[in-house]
Amino acid sequence: MRSVQKLKTNKMKQIKILLFATLLLGCKKEEPIETPPQCNCGIIANDGITGSCYWLEITSDCSGNKKQFCFDQSVWMDAHPGEHFCVTNESGW
Repeated sequence: MRSVQKLKTNKMKQIKILLFATLLLGCKKEEPIETPPQCNCGIIANDGITGSCYWLEITSDCSGNKKQFCFDQSVWMDAHPGEHFCVTNESGW
């Protein structure tokens, strides 16, 4: 009777080791999905006011070109040089 119980115990240990090994070796690290840069976004390089234009000069994430855009005062007040910013009605520059 003890030998049958010992066989069952050994069998259970083997099953546990096999499951553990399967889980350990069966899992692989997920590669992060790289999203291409949005060409209507960039880093704010400078800001200012010219007449009624509250402008931000933004360096494009795609081309590296700089371009000035006029915004209303509330948008301009919340945007600061060095921050990332997207221009919604622009496809790229």
